[in-house]
Amino acid sequence: MDHVVIEEMFAALGAVSIRRMFGGKGVYHAGLIVALEVGGEILLKADAVTAPAFEAAGARRWAYEGKTGKAVRMPYWSIPDDAFDDPDLMAGWVRLAYEAALRAPAK
Repeated sequence: MDHVVIEEMFAALGAVSIRRMFGGKGVYHAGLIVALEVGGEILLKADAVTAPAFEAAGARRWAYEGKTGKAVRMPYWSIPDDAFDDPDLMAGWVRLAYEAALRAPAK
């Protein structure tokens, strides 16, 4: 996905930086990772507080196949479909991703 498109999606947060990682891209705001781009799809960070809202909106949780063949569920969710046509909805989802990033333990 093009950097300009990603930056537009996250405009409600202000400036974001985009870095290559894991065969995709990481999207950062204020030094915190808020999203991943994997296979052309943006996945927003969520946590125990925000994941129920993503699930209720029909978003999918990202998982990949681990070394043991089991699915490894990650704290990243697809963007609900209706947000792509509504900048205000998109702003709300990316803000939730940033709030989840703020609550995440520092590494």
